[in-house]
Amino acid sequence: MELKTYAENTWCPGCGNFGILKAFEEAVKELSSEIPVENFVVASGIGCHGKIADYLNLNSFYSIHGRALSNLEGAKLINGNLVCVGFVGDGDIYAEGISHLIFAAKRNVDITAVVHDNRSYSLTTGQFTPTSPSRFKGKSTPEGPPEDPMNPIALMLSAGATFVARGFSGDIQHLKWLFIEAVKHRGFSFIDVLQPCVSFFNTFPFYRKHCYKLEDEGHDFTDFEKAMEKAREWDYNRDDEEVRIPIGIFYKVQKPTYEERVNIKDSE
Repeated sequence: MELKTYAENTWCPGCGNFGILKAFEEAVKELSSEIPVENFVVASGIGCHGKIADYLNLNSFYSIHGRALSNLEGAKLINGNLVCVGFVGDGDIYAEGISHLIFAAKRNVDITAVVHDNRSYSLTTGQFTPTSPSRFKGKSTPEGPPEDPMNPIALMLSAGATFVARGFSGDIQHLKWLFIEAVKHRGFSFIDVLQPCVSFFNTFPFYRKHCYKLEDEGHDFTDFEKAMEKAREWDYNRDDEEVRIPIGIFYKVQKPTYEERVNIKDSE
């Protein structure tokens, strides 16, 4: 199966986006024995991440800034057989698109959100985003952002997401597994992918040193309180030697989806 397209890849050499692209390609190939490839629909937002729609030979389209998930919600309501995956950026979805993200989680829409979280507006050469740490010195904030970063894992748990995970684009096999689990999950799936930008905020060495897998430590992803505890273990602002960054599935639970509730209501 060939998922590559004729489009020239214009990501910077070494970009963390390559790991996400490779992991998703491998996930789709593995899932193709259960899900017809033509059932996949990919939407992307605005930013370096958005180019992934050009590089995947799947049904796809660009959204305007922050609106990829709302477009996929509409597609899912029209055709429940579609497997809808939104590739969005940290500046894209945690800023302009934050309300769409929260309501997609709250409604438990059966779509998957993959956040390319490089913690920088890299397409516009390095401004700070909602997840940039206070040490981030970009063009718009040479002394660092005058605010603390948000914690998207804790936010999604609070918003009601039924599948909450974090991945690292430097671990392709682990990320592939997360993609497969997220697509198979019936309900809203959220994966915040730590995706270093080698040009404006190269965090590869930091993540390689401090990330650990939740499943290796026996984390119970059905326990909401434990999930929230793990979400707060790293607050996106710490960079000391003792910091530990959990990756893997924080929380997973089954609840009625928005589509199921709408259909039940319409049939009454």
